Formats: sequence, C-alpha cells, structure tokens
Amino acid sequence: MAHIRGLLEYIGENPDRDGLRDTPGRVIGVLQEHFQGYQQDPKEHLLKTFEPAVGYDELVLVSDIELHSHCEHHMVPFVGKAHVAYIPNGRIVGLSKLARVVDIYSKRLQVQEKLTAQIADTIEEVLQPQGVAVIMQCQHFCMCYRGAKKPGSWTTTSKLHGVFLNNPSSRMELFTLIGMHRELP
Repeated sequence: MAHIRGLLEYIGENPDRDGLRDTPGRVIGVLQEHFQGYQQDPKEHLLKTFEPAVGYDELVLVSDIELHSHCEHHMVPFVGKAHVAYIPNGRIVGLSKLARVVDIYSKRLQVQEKLTAQIADTIEEVLQPQGVAVIMQCQHFCMCYRGAKKPGSWTTTSKLHGVFLNNPSSRMELFTLIGMHRELP
C-alpha cells in the first residue's frame, strides 16, 4: 500500500485527498485480479480427459476466446482474442479447459509471442494430440496510445505443432474454419 501511495505522490497527487484515500487498497485488489495467473497451474485443467464416444479424431476449434493481459515492458493492457485448436489423439478435453489455459497465462506479465507459445506448448505437452494451433490477435495499448500511437493496429501471432505445422491441408482446414465462423450470424 505504501508503494501505491508513493506512486500517487510521484505523479503529483495527494494520496490523502477524498477520492484517493482508498485507492491504494483498490489498486492492490485489481493487481491481485489481473495477475492471478501466477497462482495457478494451467496444466491441471488439461489433466481430466475423456474418451470420445464415437472415437472423434478430427479438428476441435474454440474461437474468439477473449483475453486481457499486460505487457511486461510497460505494464499496460493488451486485449484480443485467441483461437485454440487441436486434433485429439484418443482423448478429448472439456472445451472450457482450453479457455482456462488462455486465461491463466494471460493473467501474467506477457509479450504476445510468449503467451501464444506457452498456450500451445502446454496443450501439446499435456494432451499429446496429433496437432495443436494457437492463433492470437491483439491490440497493445503500449503501441496504440503511447509511443508509436497507432490505435486500431492489430498484432497476430501463431504457434503450430504436429499436423498443423507439417500438413498443409490440416493447416488450411484450420484457417478456413477460423474464417468461416466469422461469417455465421
């Protein structure tokens, strides 16, 4: 709390004025919420798998998973969406578990490239599917509203494993499905 008071003083504010008196406590609460990913293990969410009833071994895609993270260089937000796909190798995982992996890694100081790789590498390691793909599209406030000041710019990153990396038709199917869901009502 003393550090937050010090920051308020540093920017020229009076931490004892009416509107700021409780700010240090509120900021601590926000920081705990924004960075709760440090207290969670994303692998735990992928450990419970199921045998698909019909032996499903085709692409599974969860699109437009909203994410909110913070740039490790400036500690300002970056926001966007992740598209997470895998092709099972005998076992499937609950769809919400893929979103939880995105959330846990997003709730840490990040760069988008590392975030994309962490999600894909964790799914690859735990599920050992035929292939994993993570594609992420984000807007970085450190680029949009300071520095270069390019609001509206998007950064896209991808990390592919297995058949998505080695098989052009699997990769094309993935990109087609990501594009197709955008046209649905």
